[in-house]
Amino acid sequence: MNVPSPSAATLSFCDPPDAPAPSVLPLGPWTAAGLGRREVIQALDAARPRLRGQPALRWDLRELAQLDHVGAQYLWHLWGRRWPKALELLPTHRQLIERVACLTPQDLAPPQAPMGQGLLQQPLLFLGTAALYAWQHAQDFVQLLGQLVLDLKRLFTQLRDGPWRDVSGHLYQMGAKAIPITALVGFLIGVVLTYLMSLQLRQFGADAFIVNILGVSLIRELGPMLAAILVAGRSGSAITAQIGVMRVTEELDAMRVMGIPHGYRLVMPRAIALAVVMPLIALWTTLIGLLGGMLAANVSLQITAAYFMNALPGAVKVANLWLAMGKSAVFGLLIALIGCHYGLRVEPNTDSLGHGTTSSVVTAITMVILVDALFAILFKNLGV
Repeated sequence: MNVPSPSAATLSFCDPPDAPAPSVLPLGPWTAAGLGRREVIQALDAARPRLRGQPALRWDLRELAQLDHVGAQYLWHLWGRRWPKALELLPTHRQLIERVACLTPQDLAPPQAPMGQGLLQQPLLFLGTAALYAWQHAQDFVQLLGQLVLDLKRLFTQLRDGPWRDVSGHLYQMGAKAIPITALVGFLIGVVLTYLMSLQLRQFGADAFIVNILGVSLIRELGPMLAAILVAGRSGSAITAQIGVMRVTEELDAMRVMGIPHGYRLVMPRAIALAVVMPLIALWTTLIGLLGGMLAANVSLQITAAYFMNALPGAVKVANLWLAMGKSAVFGLLIALIGCHYGLRVEPNTDSLGHGTTSSVVTAITMVILVDALFAILFKNLGV
């Protein structure tokens, strides 16, 4: 069968009387250039209902003018990500499509509990499903963490070829743009804490201890935690949404087909940026919180700014500051990894994107509080 090849990618349907089933012939160049025009994609999408209505179609790819990874991926999605029952193609085309099929993840539906179970079985099924779901999340997160370690090793051996422009952009987006909101929240928290504690300290004539309480609480605990919660809600959700949109638009699949690693180009720059900028944001939030507390102490307890600044170094040891900076870096790394983890798990639909973004923020904030509690237990005698 010799069919004249058109200049653009197209589908030709034929139904010979002696054939057991109708045939579909992809013609023309099924390449990035051949599929690049909007009218070509619209014409191919218009043929999808006809393809769904005839599951026994016979596909014949022997008349294809050209086929590259983009065309193979479009064909694979046109087939519903499964091989047709009747297919004729050249060996080179088969190798290309097999590579695309191997690298394109299948859509996995979340497990659902079967209907009609007894009252006792339903909670057990729900518990088992939740346990398996949590175990799968834990496995993926550990794999993501291990891949980050390997990517950092590669970065240290190839410093000139590292994604430094991406890191710089994330530093600006996650750090510089978070300064106003963290300053506002830190200042208000310092003012509120001072006013609440002054009501109690005034009863015992212990006004001067406001410096000790405010300094330890803000520098050691509240400053880093508040900054981490704000960054988790702001930057963590942005990370998940950015990578999730790339899943919806199939950019992640295209990166995989082209051999661009997700970990090195997407996960590692965000992890480095948040691990670096999170201690700086925590320090900024703490300083603004102390400023608000100092002003409120001057108004409510008549404690001057000079006394506050002179008494603060003696009330709070430097070890508390180093502890706050260290756990802030851990907070930043966890927020970035959790955001990337949920972003990479987003399915190609908008409902999954919204659910993944919500789960990312909730999980990141929960992990920040749990890790902060762990640091408080492990280093309870440090700086006291």
